[in-house]
Amino acid sequence: MQKVAGAREVVRSGLLVRIIEINAYRSVSEQGLELPNRPRARLKRAVAAILCLLAAYTMVSPASAFELFGFTFFGKKEEEPQVEVPDPLPYTAELTVVDADEELQDTLKEASILVSQQDSPPSGEAGLIARAVSDFERLVGRLFIDGRYGGTIDIRLAGEGLEAALDSGDLPDTRPVPVTIMVKAGPVFRFGDVAIRKAGGGPLDFAGMNDPGRFGLVPGETAGSRKILRAENAIVEELKAEGYPLAEVVDREVIADHDTDTLDVTLTVDPGREATFGTVMVEGTDRTDPAFVAEYAVIPTGSRYDPEALKKAEKRLNDLGIFSSVRIVEGESLGPNGSLPITIQVSERKRHVIGVGANWSSSEGFGVEGYWRRRNLFGRGELLSIEGSVGRIGNESVIDMEYALRAAFEKPGAFGPMTDFTASIGAKQEHPDAYLSRSISADAFIRHQFNEQVTGRAGAEVYYADEEDVFGKHNYFLVGIPADIRYDSRDDILNPTKGINASLFGEPAYDVRNSDGMFFLRGDFSAYKALDEAKRFVLAGRVAAGSIIGPELPDIPASRRYFLGGGGTIRGYAYRNVGPRLNGEVTGGRSFFLTSGEIRFKVTETIGAVGFVDAGNAFAAVYPDFSENLRVGIGAGLRYFTPVGPLRLDVAVPLDPGKDDPSFAVYVGLSQAF
Repeated sequence: MQKVAGAREVVRSGLLVRIIEINAYRSVSEQGLELPNRPRARLKRAVAAILCLLAAYTMVSPASAFELFGFTFFGKKEEEPQVEVPDPLPYTAELTVVDADEELQDTLKEASILVSQQDSPPSGEAGLIARAVSDFERLVGRLFIDGRYGGTIDIRLAGEGLEAALDSGDLPDTRPVPVTIMVKAGPVFRFGDVAIRKAGGGPLDFAGMNDPGRFGLVPGETAGSRKILRAENAIVEELKAEGYPLAEVVDREVIADHDTDTLDVTLTVDPGREATFGTVMVEGTDRTDPAFVAEYAVIPTGSRYDPEALKKAEKRLNDLGIFSSVRIVEGESLGPNGSLPITIQVSERKRHVIGVGANWSSSEGFGVEGYWRRRNLFGRGELLSIEGSVGRIGNESVIDMEYALRAAFEKPGAFGPMTDFTASIGAKQEHPDAYLSRSISADAFIRHQFNEQVTGRAGAEVYYADEEDVFGKHNYFLVGIPADIRYDSRDDILNPTKGINASLFGEPAYDVRNSDGMFFLRGDFSAYKALDEAKRFVLAGRVAAGSIIGPELPDIPASRRYFLGGGGTIRGYAYRNVGPRLNGEVTGGRSFFLTSGEIRFKVTETIGAVGFVDAGNAFAAVYPDFSENLRVGIGAGLRYFTPVGPLRLDVAVPLDPGKDDPSFAVYVGLSQAF
């Protein structure tokens, strides 16, 4: 027996951990290397490397180029480097696990690099011994995660024990080298005495902070090592939320009792001093005004420290779109007045960007769009965009296709950090089967962010349209005051699995040319709910309705009336082909009602499937007339999940097709349907 005492410093995957072994014994026997154990009567001893061993198999994958359907975008495809190993030493590995259920056996096999990397021989005998040492640590760490602190691991290289191989550095000449790994998992330990103490003595002066059970350290429950790590993180995060940015766990005492199979844990915490936000500095700007960055971050200097304020600041700066990276660094110490200095480190993106997109459906044909943007126009986050699109390609002659061109300007923080200014001017030709509209419009908005979920806009608009539909030819010149408010709590805009997205739009407008007043009103509500913890099954629902209060249908621009049908409303029906009719032709309505439901599920991490039903109609009356039948479309689709959102392929069938409606329709696009 070799007695090990005192303390030693080790490094594992960049993490420096103090290992303390108190009155511990390490034995080398025919059974192999044992986890430290006391061969006599009751003795408690420290299990030291619980948390550092976790780092041995915590892998972080590097970023790579975006590859889709075999094509590589946004960078070069990384090839696996063919590294030639000098003096490769072939070996075979066999892992045997006893005293463990099937799940733990599978987990240990996955953790073993000796098993998983048999086809990649190490360099010489030294390389194989080093791999075996690493494997020992990984297997020990995995046992600790499962709450097993009394197991044994015996790794033999050509029949020679690992410790003997370490001492000699030499292995028998058998090739390939037979490697055997025998793991006796041992009993599952449970938490015994658990306590959280304040550095220097005394309890923590915060409500509930002295209760270990609040952080998952419950006497009698399985004493997995990850629970201890999570408890430490939770304690520190809670203290930071209370205004103590320098809080830390300064000591961890973990004692295993092998007579009772219990683990006693004592965590000593130093909260540090309560702090306020100090001076905000900005680093890394080139074109951008540093004062604008500090102002737009909205970090409340002089207020009590709050980590949530820093998270919101980072998100706000990222949402500007002018930075490729944003990092908020807290000071390492407090000033004499208890203030914590904050440094915002940014890296600016390229100022010019060009983008393209495309969509297709069997009823609407192809559509393409593109844009040119100049970011950070004057150094305070401004954005100038020129956007264009062409639609219904293949369904119309060139002159009758749909076209749009728009120039837009955005000024963030125009009236304080929470209020932006936007303006745009555009021209458009729309040509669904029901009408032909050529229009020019201009608008300007003030947009205010009330909180993380709620934003609102109000502005002014002018709109001129020259149109032809079933009612004949008309010209309109509208002046309006549009406004909307939106609530958005979705976890992902392109592929939400929980949350709500709701909006309400209203616009009083006056037709100067025809002396008609009208009021446009529209509401939209969508909700998302994951049915399982892994978020593989998601329910999505949508309800929308609208009304135009004012003149008769011919006096309302056709392009502003309500039409349903197509990929964005009722799938399966022809594009804008659902609504009231005159002489068999769709006129558009003064009101509409729409509802959709989807069940979305992931087959794999990259492939998903969807079943859906859409229903709705547009009505000639000012308000939806539910005495008329709703048009229903049903279908299914596939999703291919990419870094820029899910690619969507939907096939839908109309249950009550009307004139010009197909027997089925196919839609291809990016992002979910709603």
